[in-house]
Amino acid sequence: MLSVKNLKVAYGQIVALKDVSFEVPAGKIVTLIGANGAGKTTTLRAVSGLEKPVAGSITFKGQEVGGMDAHKLVSLGIAHVPEGRKIFPTLTVRENLELAGWTIKDKAEVRRRMDEVFTFFPRVAERVGQLGGTLSGGEQQMLAVGRAIVTGGDLLLLDEPSMGLAPVLVDEIFDKIVAINKQGTTVLLVEQNAAEALEIADFAYVLETGYTTIAGPADQVSCDAKVREAYLGV
Repeated sequence: MLSVKNLKVAYGQIVALKDVSFEVPAGKIVTLIGANGAGKTTTLRAVSGLEKPVAGSITFKGQEVGGMDAHKLVSLGIAHVPEGRKIFPTLTVRENLELAGWTIKDKAEVRRRMDEVFTFFPRVAERVGQLGGTLSGGEQQMLAVGRAIVTGGDLLLLDEPSMGLAPVLVDEIFDKIVAINKQGTTVLLVEQNAAEALEIADFAYVLETGYTTIAGPADQVSCDAKVREAYLGV
């Protein structure tokens, strides 16, 4: 579904991604792990059109999309849940979700997708009239994922969904990611919590200072000595 080859992204003179390559097969969960500054977030931003590549290719469903504007990629079927959630704090939960359906002309379909969000995240349904900024961190993360569900698409990009959450909420968020995947959505996951990410992923790639250094099935990557020492603490 998604193929990234020899991706290079720079911020002025600073080269954030030097040579990143990976594949995301349809229907799978693929995770990118690595230390802070390795280039994980930049990679997702390049895939979703928020950063323009200097070199390399990004192919989605057989179409070259590298450098394409972000709003066009949403229409093609790529939904991005950014690091830090980025919900609208002064809008209600319902308004946040309704805005996520801006590309959908059939309002009945928007309502159907919102009902799907409420099924996945009952706590979001309970707080539908509250302002986004009054929600807890975990509830805001659920709302952020819920917005992506309303937007729709075949590929869901998740950037650090467990950041700042209590352990019990981390488990819940990862359970929901698996459930969303089982319903047919392909997932590209960036996650600092490598142990949790490798547990739910089908394939994994390790990024180090802008390069892809280790790749393979997640269960094999989790057994790699370097990965165990650097990211799993064993």
